[in-house]
Amino acid sequence: MAEPSTRVDSWIWSVRLTKTRSAAASACRAGHVRVNGTTAKPAQHVAVGDEVRVRAAGRERIVEVTRVVSKRVGPSVAAECLIDRSPPPPPKELLSALPLRDRGAGRPTKRQRRETDRLRGR
Repeated sequence: MAEPSTRVDSWIWSVRLTKTRSAAASACRAGHVRVNGTTAKPAQHVAVGDEVRVRAAGRERIVEVTRVVSKRVGPSVAAECLIDRSPPPPPKELLSALPLRDRGAGRPTKRQRRETDRLRGR
């Protein structure tokens, strides 16, 4: 018997990594989802043991599939379907210290961009 598998966009939505299935599919199309190190299309299948990386809300989530589900499940069941290997989110003090541009200020100049990159440590 073949090992069960499901579409990556459906699985990401089912285990509550994205709020909607269409958001999961959009993330796949935009290249924000990787399965075992390769960029995933929405219809790519995932199976138990696969590593899935999802970049959403400014944070990268790294999870290992432990159970395949295709329907949305509750938070307690969703926690059993994956092993979260994501790095901890940055502290809120660090995020609030980053400078923000005023809304409507337009595109930054080259000099402003370099200053921003220097502050962010890039």
